[in-house]
Amino acid sequence: MTLIATSRERGIATLTLDSPANRNALSAALVGELRDALADCAADDTVRAVVLTHTGSTFCAGADLTAPPDPEAFVGLMRAIVALPKPVVARVTGHVRAGGLGLLAACDIAVAGEEASFALTESRLGLAPAVISLTLLPRVDRTAANRYYLTGERFDAAEAARIGLVTVAAEDVEKGLAPVLDGLRRASPQGLAASKELVTATVLRSFDQYAEDLIARSAALFASDEAREGMTAFLERRDPAWVR
Repeated sequence: MTLIATSRERGIATLTLDSPANRNALSAALVGELRDALADCAADDTVRAVVLTHTGSTFCAGADLTAPPDPEAFVGLMRAIVALPKPVVARVTGHVRAGGLGLLAACDIAVAGEEASFALTESRLGLAPAVISLTLLPRVDRTAANRYYLTGERFDAAEAARIGLVTVAAEDVEKGLAPVLDGLRRASPQGLAASKELVTATVLRSFDQYAEDLIARSAALFASDEAREGMTAFLERRDPAWVR
């Protein structure tokens, strides 16, 4: 069963996260399929840009704790989105949690609807938003990052737009997307690739400089006693031992 549905329309490839059983969580299989689908888009000269969207009420629930991807594979996926020589536009009409925010922040443009909600829940599991900082910190207002990294609070699309996580918070996502997609269709492939290269250069350098350290940090946290308690409590739908 495929976890990524694909379609094409007037130069726009739409890749749809389609794993409703686990709320489009980042399993090893989903990460691999999405990276393959992006590679196909990169090689297809008829594709001008990519829309990344989802089925169901959740864009991405973060890491699949029962079948997590290798951290290097997930970092490779985020880097592939940033480095893709074609714009990637996120269309979000549902919830985004933890690692899903890293996936979202790797996209060049993001349009979110009123139903969308966001939370960096890692600290509540004994973890930290380690590898996803590669895409989040260059994009998100630092004061907001301080708050949401630490508290794990949920926030809405309007707040996500205010802090720079999403580009547009729209009452109607299709209306919000329309001028973006029209602009991308009017741009030349060379112009899009060269322009994207300018705005992603710093982010790609941070991958080269910090990814290895953040992968190691993430692995150490996942192997810790506190993280085991946090993830067990999450799966058992109870508070972890440290909650007061």
